[in-house]
Amino acid sequence: MSRKSSRETAMKLLFEIDYKMDEADEVLENFFEEKKPSKKDKEYIDTVVRGTLKNLDKIDGLIENHSKDWKINHFSRIDLTVLRLASFELKYTDTPISVVINEAVELAKKYGSEKSGSFVNGILSGIIKED
Repeated sequence: MSRKSSRETAMKLLFEIDYKMDEADEVLENFFEEKKPSKKDKEYIDTVVRGTLKNLDKIDGLIENHSKDWKINHFSRIDLTVLRLASFELKYTDTPISVVINEAVELAKKYGSEKSGSFVNGILSGIIKED
């Protein structure tokens, strides 16, 4: 599995956890048991999913600060999930900024609405300018 595929998988797992309001441990264990990803992929997915959830309040505040009068509860769930994952990677990992933004925009375009890519790009651009 490529890093891009691992990132997409992490986004789907975060979406599932949020949408179903399931426990992260259960969702992750089921996924790892069923798909049996490589050790490297498993570590990445586990780190970003748990890290995003652990820092959710900070991440959501960061996203909301850069959303120009939009409240998080008005975002589509896909856009919010992509933004949460990307925000975690920007703030808590050493993944290059250009990779995080490019892949977040691609995920938003693939799974979100027609305007999701530019919406995600705009918010993430504001977040990186903050640093």
